[in-house]
Amino acid sequence: MAPDDGSGAGAAAAAAVVAADAQAPVKKMAAFSRSWILVNREGRSSLLDVDKYEIMRRVGIHARDLRMLDPMLSHPSKIIGREKLIVLNLEHIKAIVTAEEVLLRDPSDENVIPIVKELERRLPGSGQFQGEEDEQQEANNDADVGEQNEFPFEFRALEVALEAICSFLDALTIELETDAYPALDELTSKISSRNLDRVRKLKSGMTRLTNRVQKVRDELEELLDDDDDMADLYLSRKLTGVSSPVSWSGAPDWFFASPTTGSKLSRTSRASAVTAREENDVEELEMLLEAYFMQIDGTLNKLSTLREYIDDTEDYINIQLDNHRNQLIQLELFLSSGTLCLSVYSLVAAIFGMNIPNVWHEGHGYVFKWVVILAGVLSGSIFLSIMSYARHKGLVGS
Repeated sequence: MAPDDGSGAGAAAAAAVVAADAQAPVKKMAAFSRSWILVNREGRSSLLDVDKYEIMRRVGIHARDLRMLDPMLSHPSKIIGREKLIVLNLEHIKAIVTAEEVLLRDPSDENVIPIVKELERRLPGSGQFQGEEDEQQEANNDADVGEQNEFPFEFRALEVALEAICSFLDALTIELETDAYPALDELTSKISSRNLDRVRKLKSGMTRLTNRVQKVRDELEELLDDDDDMADLYLSRKLTGVSSPVSWSGAPDWFFASPTTGSKLSRTSRASAVTAREENDVEELEMLLEAYFMQIDGTLNKLSTLREYIDDTEDYINIQLDNHRNQLIQLELFLSSGTLCLSVYSLVAAIFGMNIPNVWHEGHGYVFKWVVILAGVLSGSIFLSIMSYARHKGLVGS
C-alpha cells in the first residue's frame, strides 16, 4: 500500500501543478477582459467586459486583424479598411472603428484616456437630414460645427486618432530636442565620458523615435497613393449604398448632414453633387490624410534636423580629437629628436669615460672643454636639422 500512497501523492502534486499552469493564462486573460472601451455615435462611452471572441462576433472582425491590436505583440503602424470596419494600430492607439461606434484597447492607459475624452466631445453629430422645415434652423448653426459634422462618423473618429498620434509624436520630438541641443552644446565645450554617454543615449532615443514617426508617415503616404484603400475607409457610404436602392439616395448621410450645404441645394442639385462626389469620391478623406501627413512629415523634418546637428557635432568633435592627436604626434617628434641628440652627446661622454689606459690626453687638459663644447654643438645641430626637415615637410606647425 505504501507505493500506491506515494504514487497517489505524486499524481495529486502533478495535478496541482497542471491546474496552476492552467490558471495562469486564465488570470492573464482576466486581466485583459475589460481592456476595451466603447464610444458610440452619441459620444457615450462604456467599458466592455468581453473577450476577443465576443469582439469578433460583435464587429465582425477577422482574428488576423484583431491580432494586430494585441498589446503583447509588436506590429507596425497600420490603418486597414475592411467591409464594415477600420482597424487602427497607431502606436498606443489600438482601435476598431465602425460606422456606429469606436472600440479602444487599454482604456486605462494614460495616453488613451485623453483620446477617449476627445472622442466623447467630437463624435456626436447633427444627425441625418430631417426635412425642409429644419433647413433654415440648421443653416443658422455655427459654420465650424457644420464643417465638423460634414464628415461621417468614421472619419471624425479617424481624425481624432490621427490628431492624437501626431500630437503625441510631436510632443516626444520637442522633449527630445529640449534635452539634446543643450547636451550637444555642452559636449562641444567639454569632451568627457559623462557628456559622451549622455549624447549616446539621446542619439539612441532619437533613432527609435525616428523609426516610429517614419512608420506612421509611410502608412499615411501608402494610403494617399492608393485610392482603393482610401475608398475602403468610407464605411457610411458602403452602408448607405446597400440600404438605399434609389440611385441618387446612395449619397452618404454625412453629405446631407451639412447645415450650410443641405439648406441651399434642391433635389436636382443634390443629385448632381452626389454624381460629382462619386467621380472623385476620396477627395474629403484625401484632404484629411494630407493635413496629418504634412504634420507628421514636419515632425520627421525636426528629427532630421536634429540628426544633422548631431552629425555636425560628431564631425566637430572628431576634428578636435584629430587636432589633439596631431599635437601629441608633434610632441612625440620633439621628444624623440631631443632623445636622439642626447644619445649622441652621451656617446661622446661614454667614449671619453672608458676605463682604458691611455697617455695621449696627458698634458692636454684644455681638450676637455673643447670636447664638451663640440659635442653640444653637434647635438644641437642635429636637433635643428631634424626640426627644419620636419617643418619643410609640413610635419610640424610653423
